[in-house]
Amino acid sequence: MEFDQHKPIYLQIADAICERILTGTWPEGDRIPSVRECGVSLEVNPNTVARSYDELSSEGIIHNKRGIGYFVSPGAKTVIREKQRSSFISGDLKEVFRKMEILGISIEDITSLYQKYISKDNN
Repeated sequence: MEFDQHKPIYLQIADAICERILTGTWPEGDRIPSVRECGVSLEVNPNTVARSYDELSSEGIIHNKRGIGYFVSPGAKTVIREKQRSSFISGDLKEVFRKMEILGISIEDITSLYQKYISKDNN
């Protein structure tokens, strides 16, 4: 995993975990790698991973079963989707709309491009 210098590493790790949950790599109820395992695979300090896990635990995305490990919480996908959707709409999407206006890109152009994207993914 390559890290962005402009965002704390623990948040980038948390984002990567959320993406794995959303894509189904780690389904709800499944055990996720231990703090140590994750630290070794990402080549980061286990304390950084622990901070990521604490963040995700506080949001109800993962939970710890003492002595067994961390697991994806029931409803985690919904929590992640709602959080990321809200963030996207209030942040990134506003910038997309601003750029569309500046560049003269219509919603019809976007709809057409999106349909091509969807049909490409399904083929």
